[in-house]
Amino acid sequence: MKQASNAPPSKGLWPLLSLNFFMADMQAGIGPFLGVFLLAHRWESGLIGTVMTVGGVAGMLMTTPAGALVDASRNKKLYVIIPGICTVIASGIVLLSQNFWLVTLSQVATAVAGAAIGPAVSGMTLGIVRQAGFARQNGHNQAFNHAGNMVGAGLSGLLGWQFGFTAVLWLAALFGILSIASVLMISGASIDNDEARGLHRDSEDDGKIGGITVLLECKPLLILAAALACFHLGNAAMLPLYGMAVVSEKLGDPAGFVAITIVVAQGTMILASLIAMRLAVKEGYWLVLLISFIALPIRGVMAAYFISRWGVYPVQVLDGVGAGLQSVAVPGLVARILDRTGRINVGQGAVMTAQGLGASLSPAIGGWIAQEIGYSAMFLILGSFAFGSVALWLGFASVLKPACARHDHSRERRTETALAGAR
Repeated sequence: MKQASNAPPSKGLWPLLSLNFFMADMQAGIGPFLGVFLLAHRWESGLIGTVMTVGGVAGMLMTTPAGALVDASRNKKLYVIIPGICTVIASGIVLLSQNFWLVTLSQVATAVAGAAIGPAVSGMTLGIVRQAGFARQNGHNQAFNHAGNMVGAGLSGLLGWQFGFTAVLWLAALFGILSIASVLMISGASIDNDEARGLHRDSEDDGKIGGITVLLECKPLLILAAALACFHLGNAAMLPLYGMAVVSEKLGDPAGFVAITIVVAQGTMILASLIAMRLAVKEGYWLVLLISFIALPIRGVMAAYFISRWGVYPVQVLDGVGAGLQSVAVPGLVARILDRTGRINVGQGAVMTAQGLGASLSPAIGGWIAQEIGYSAMFLILGSFAFGSVALWLGFASVLKPACARHDHSRERRTETALAGAR
């Protein structure tokens, strides 16, 4: 088999990094500010959590089909352009009306439109740099994405404080336009659509696309999905509910405080994603993900006992550690596990579905717990869900470690054999 080059092509990389920077705020829109925005309009925490959950469920149901569409598409850029337009329009609905059904519709539309963006960007990256360069390039992508989130959140907080939440929408629209401009600058010829889905034209199994059942037959993928579902069941609601906890105690300006929570977390994620990239290249993904899971229970304890404007710093640093490590490790591990199946992007979508399952239930569970027994107890309960992730990761280490091992082209066939034995 022809050896893949370790030096990924440079063509198309700067527009790709630009896309990752600007799409962060485009995807988020007013999402992180939604809780405090609705709280200011006299919504109860349970109802706010329910609206977020409905949107999360809609997005969760679409991620796997969206991944399959990205695998089959020869124009992956459309799956960034169209969702970008839809997301900005849907976010604007919230500012026009706080009617329950309109707000719910807005969140559903945003989640459905955004379901394809993750697999599309992952697929474009893999198609440009190939499997050998994916871990390193995905690390750079995530660093730029977190930087975009940090800048977008900082500007949103500043503009929201000065001009109100309408300015947050306009900023999201601007980032959406810049995202579309960035993706249009990526040359379609630089994306190998076979490599983007995990097919290698120079290998003897050329053209053999695995059936969709490959996702259900692969034990490492199923364990990864279950561990991530447990993690996000506890993690997803912490940021909006922590902001609501502090604002409800009148300890901070709503827009400004939420912006600080995002800026601190995203700043940490930049560093964490670069560390994860280097650690994955040298040691593999297993340890990277284990550390990310352990960070959540610690974060839950910190959130429970430091509900203050200063507590945001340790709480959100730990959020940055967990999310930053996972942003690099999860797409890289899925691409590694499903290499040569032709199903990498539907696999990315399936794992996002598992993450979405936990994330979509988290706001409703957290919101109602906070309403009934208080924010401190709620944070401890949410943090404890990650013990399930740690148990799975340690309990199935013998199955996971071969899949998580660092990439070595001389061992590709042996790794593939090991994975087949684990199925």
